[in-house]
Amino acid sequence: MSISGIFAQIVTWVGAAMILMRRWGKETDPPAVGGSPMIPEAKAQGIPTLKMPTAKGWVGDHTPTAAPGLKVNAFARDLKHPRWIYVLPNNDVLVAEALGLPWDKAKTPFEYAIFSTMKRAKAVGESANRITIFRDADGDGVGEVRDIFLENLYHPFGMTLLDGTFYVGNTDGIVAFPYSDGQTKITAAGKKLVDFKPGGHWTRSLLASPDGAKIYAGVGSETNIADNGMEAEEGRAAIHELDVTTGKSRVFASGLRNAVGMAWEPSSETLWTVVNERDGLGDEVPPDYLTSVQEGGFYGWPFCYWGQTIDDRVPQDAAMVATATRPDYALGGHTASLGLCWMPAGTLPGFPDGMVIGQHGSWNRSNLSGYKVIFVPFEDGKPSGPARDILSGFLAPDEKVAYGRPVGVTIGPENSLLVADDVGNVIWRVTGA
Repeated sequence: MSISGIFAQIVTWVGAAMILMRRWGKETDPPAVGGSPMIPEAKAQGIPTLKMPTAKGWVGDHTPTAAPGLKVNAFARDLKHPRWIYVLPNNDVLVAEALGLPWDKAKTPFEYAIFSTMKRAKAVGESANRITIFRDADGDGVGEVRDIFLENLYHPFGMTLLDGTFYVGNTDGIVAFPYSDGQTKITAAGKKLVDFKPGGHWTRSLLASPDGAKIYAGVGSETNIADNGMEAEEGRAAIHELDVTTGKSRVFASGLRNAVGMAWEPSSETLWTVVNERDGLGDEVPPDYLTSVQEGGFYGWPFCYWGQTIDDRVPQDAAMVATATRPDYALGGHTASLGLCWMPAGTLPGFPDGMVIGQHGSWNRSNLSGYKVIFVPFEDGKPSGPARDILSGFLAPDEKVAYGRPVGVTIGPENSLLVADDVGNVIWRVTGA
């Protein structure tokens, strides 16, 4: 038998073992959500759960399901893994199209299984490495004018514009480009301002401070639980702060395994983020979360989670654990909550002030979670109630097929919400019905 055939046979055995584990195990625990979640006891998995739907995309008039009182239409189609969205002052919409770095050759049967699963789900492949611009010139809710705004980037993700400078969060650092109002293509060379180590969690989200003096960047961990040691994780699992005037950068907050989307709560000008937590402890252990981010704050990774709950798979640092801050709001296990934006009351009918979250969806639990866009209401600067769906229907009821996977979310023109769908290759636009 060939090497590939042997690997395929091993993958079959591994898959069978996973199915048996799920079949013989107890029923799935209820979702760990809200400010005081019920988090089950951790159970380290000898064979991690691996389950992911086959990517299908949207056919014909099929769209996600909008919540009552809302409607959804395709603002833009035929993209290549659209991940993040940024709206320019003139309402032009920028879309970063990228995938992570190419996989190295699988070294273990489980790595081979992961790669095969991710490939079927269209989570690995060629990265477009560009930013595309759309303009809705006739105001009908569809971006009919389209151009390549920036190309030949290095796995771009986050974007922001400040005082005639356009910033891009490439996976290896922050790059600045000159920009003029109304410009539809940047051809000038960029200037690299900050270096980040590529690999592992590859996305680099960007968010400017309300006064435009700072830029914040989310940099995820290289591994699940510092598997290659803490030295390899230096500067990672953190949110960085760049001073635009001086060019100096520093770690603003740490212990955040993979902080992606960021947003400001406007009444207090507090920074919030959504974080993807660690794998291999169970379907709901620990939950991904939404949290305020304090300067100098430490949020536990890799030593502990949800405050100071120890992860005994990790060599411990008691002093660090003692300083770990408990997050504000649990989002359920492995939802892959990536997108985040503040949505003011009245943007969509029936929705008060709160945060919108794009949940990319799980690949590592027995019953899938996420695969939708949700809303968390806020009062007095804090989450104030259970989450509500804005868009659902990205996942087939039998969990075998994913039509799409939502990522970036942002407020668009004319009281709309824009959603990047990197499997459906669509930018969805949500408005009142």
